[in-house]
Amino acid sequence: MRLALLRADPALSRFDPLPRILSFDNFARGHCGWSQLVGNYEDDLDTMLPGYAQHTSAMLSTLAHWDAGSHGGMDSSYALKIATRPVAGARNVAIKRHTFRKRGPIRFEIYFTFKPEANTLKLSETDVRSVGLLFDLQGGDQDGNNDRVMPHLRFLNALDGQHLQKWQYKRETERITPIGTDNKTISHYHLSPEGWVDLPGGSQRLCYNEIPTKVNWTYLCFDFDLATMTALGLRCNDRSFDLSGFDSIRIPAMKNLWCMLNFGLFAETDVAKRAFLYVDSICISGDF
Repeated sequence: MRLALLRADPALSRFDPLPRILSFDNFARGHCGWSQLVGNYEDDLDTMLPGYAQHTSAMLSTLAHWDAGSHGGMDSSYALKIATRPVAGARNVAIKRHTFRKRGPIRFEIYFTFKPEANTLKLSETDVRSVGLLFDLQGGDQDGNNDRVMPHLRFLNALDGQHLQKWQYKRETERITPIGTDNKTISHYHLSPEGWVDLPGGSQRLCYNEIPTKVNWTYLCFDFDLATMTALGLRCNDRSFDLSGFDSIRIPAMKNLWCMLNFGLFAETDVAKRAFLYVDSICISGDF
């Protein structure tokens, strides 16, 4: 019965959710809780680490282009748009903040596409450096020894003009830095360009299309177990990837983050041109 109901719903039938749906983000309804990843600060905004200071708010977009007008989403007029600044190597991150009720399997499914700003009459297929996702997780206050665990995945489209098209993960962050003078706030920038590792067998060619204003939507699914804090699976369109060698960033638990269940999406540009990550819809589900 449940499967029949899911398949009868045009919005949800494109996903393969676990038994309990935590959130269904259809950006025709609004931002659905996705906001700017703001860095920690105290007393003065200039105490924010530079990596975070470049971030801006995600926006709702009709995917407007100069040649054909508004492209729109898969089945509505709007998608979430995460745009970088027009500086080579710049990145931007949107975040959705939850907490969890029980440690168990969770699934993150998304339909996305990425494009550079179409300000030249060229293919521009190597202008976007990468797009990716991250989780920011921490156990409950009664769980005993805890780590803050941060799985990161990115599709490295290009680097320094080379078209690489491969999946990578990250298990290192920058050093933890005290913020302010009250000994209450710290920060670390976990999306620095250093420390990315190729996912074994992770090469994949995605559909970019023939000009930068043509858009095709791509399906991505990432499974993670909150009980063991390990990745379970990665699927992108018709491909499934082996995550047996995957690991996450792990740092000591922090005193204000119990049961944290955060999700992030990011884009990076490889040239002095804005890169756009567009998201049509997201389904986050769990088995508990």
